[in-house]
Amino acid sequence: MKILQLCHRVPFPANDGGNIAMLSLSDSLISQQVQLKMLALNTNKHKVDLKTLNESVIKKYNLESVPIDTSVRVIDAFINIFSSESYNVKRFYSKEFEQKLIQVLTSDQADVVLMESLFMTPYISAIRKYTSAKIILRAHNIEFIIWKRLADNEKNIAKKFYLSMLAERLRKYETDVINKVDAIIPITADDKDFFQKMGSKVPMYVAPVGIDAGNYASQINEENELCLFHLGAMDWRPNLEGIEWFLDHCWNLIHEKFPSLKLFLAGRGFPDRLMKRTDPNVKCFGEIMNAQDFMHNKQILIVPLKSGGGMRVKIIQGMALGKTIISTTIGAEGINYTNEKNILIADTPDEILTQVEKCVKDKTLCFSIGREARELAVTSYSNNVIGKGVLDFLKSI
Repeated sequence: MKILQLCHRVPFPANDGGNIAMLSLSDSLISQQVQLKMLALNTNKHKVDLKTLNESVIKKYNLESVPIDTSVRVIDAFINIFSSESYNVKRFYSKEFEQKLIQVLTSDQADVVLMESLFMTPYISAIRKYTSAKIILRAHNIEFIIWKRLADNEKNIAKKFYLSMLAERLRKYETDVINKVDAIIPITADDKDFFQKMGSKVPMYVAPVGIDAGNYASQINEENELCLFHLGAMDWRPNLEGIEWFLDHCWNLIHEKFPSLKLFLAGRGFPDRLMKRTDPNVKCFGEIMNAQDFMHNKQILIVPLKSGGGMRVKIIQGMALGKTIISTTIGAEGINYTNEKNILIADTPDEILTQVEKCVKDKTLCFSIGREARELAVTSYSNNVIGKGVLDFLKSI
């Protein structure tokens, strides 16, 4: 089977959830011997010089890219207020990319065009015109839900209005486009149910983000000093919102009860205001080179998301390494967890303090949850298993 994978950004380096999600599906399909070609938008925000990538990587994914500027411009955003279009989606359309897409479609006919995220759907018309390939939407999440949650949590009235408008336009666009594709591959069962409630009539198959278990040796070491950490891209708004909420409302409670406990924060796109905070025992690293090295001597991963959607890849990675996860319900969406067995769920500052206290006062329990988490990740989120299921689904349509 020939599959053309369209990515809304070049998924390298694999240091955030979106990139890992795209590459994990690529690897899952390649493991099933499909012929895969990856064509990606090369956005200014996540710009990658393909010349810096190893030649074997380019060859493995048959990777090509087209530059695009997806920057949010104040004047364009203002003008868009008087339009009915979704500004979130419109920014990802490029005539140059469409021309490259047509060239690829006509030179080597694919059986399937796999669109990574809603932001690749502006190219549906061109795909329909130049190929008979099935069009599959790989839905990383339900986009409008993310923006609706951001709007719900926003206190500034003007920002709340604008975010609500973006969310409503995304809802209308997403509702319309989900029946213009031939099938949808959601990352979570909850997203599949929501698509059906939105009126989707096309076939769907749930395929979570997978891992290559061989790349994740257990990092459990009961001799390490317990500490908290978070690893996530801060240029993804829900991550920044969650960490600032955690620092503003939870950390003082934790620090007061456990004054020696430390918190380490890392990830791409740290804003200055976060780097300049002076919260006690909090260390901000910004972007790091190697996620596993950063996590190596740290046990308790916090995921305090208040908005967002889909599935948090960093939780699956953390579980595979044997980390103890403390997450909000929203943060753990899409993961087949059992609370108090392989994860600790907490949604309020007091609940988070309680879960931290359990870990600090009972190390045996803390590391037991980490071991159970690793077992869940290795047995339920293997790339090979996921790839076989996806390929069988694609063959069926």
